[in-house]
Amino acid sequence: MKVRAVVFDLGKVLVDFDYGIAVRKLAGNSAASVEEVGLAIDQSPLLFRYEAGQMSTQEFFDEARRLIGFRGDFPEFAAAFADIFSELPEMIALQAELSGRSLPTFILSNTNEIAVRHIRRHFPFFANFTGYVLSYEQRTLKPHRKIYELTEQQIGARGREILFIDDRAENVEGASQLGWQTICHRSAEESVGQIRALTRSS
Repeated sequence: MKVRAVVFDLGKVLVDFDYGIAVRKLAGNSAASVEEVGLAIDQSPLLFRYEAGQMSTQEFFDEARRLIGFRGDFPEFAAAFADIFSELPEMIALQAELSGRSLPTFILSNTNEIAVRHIRRHFPFFANFTGYVLSYEQRTLKPHRKIYELTEQQIGARGREILFIDDRAENVEGASQLGWQTICHRSAEESVGQIRALTRSS
């Protein structure tokens, strides 16, 4: 079946990230140790709640500040927390190639408002997508079925009309359950070849 839209995960697919960078920066202005800051914000229950839209950015900051004894203000916290990303140029170039062929592209990401504000400000490629399904806005996370259904609604396509690229097997499996074509991203070289092959006739 012809691919009508390509959906990309964001982290580890289009941008790399390292929460260790944020942990070290925040620890330098906190009462907590590097290890304690890591437990508080690095793939933690607090971050999960934030990315699931269960708390506002202000609530996240207030709770993180309390947990780690952060001494700075919100702009200082946000700058340290978000400046952890770097572009993955081969995948970004591939998205631009697809867009140039008038094939709609979307981002489906478990992410948070602070990160998206930073990426939108510092990485021009982020503006070049047809649409965005972001967990904190939708108040649901991959691999919950609801977020894939919301993506289908936004795209106006379903099942094998959608090609999805994600680096986490459980997220790929969630999309497969709705009949999407999927790629579990391991390397740019491998994924670029697969995407080109699957969209050749689109």
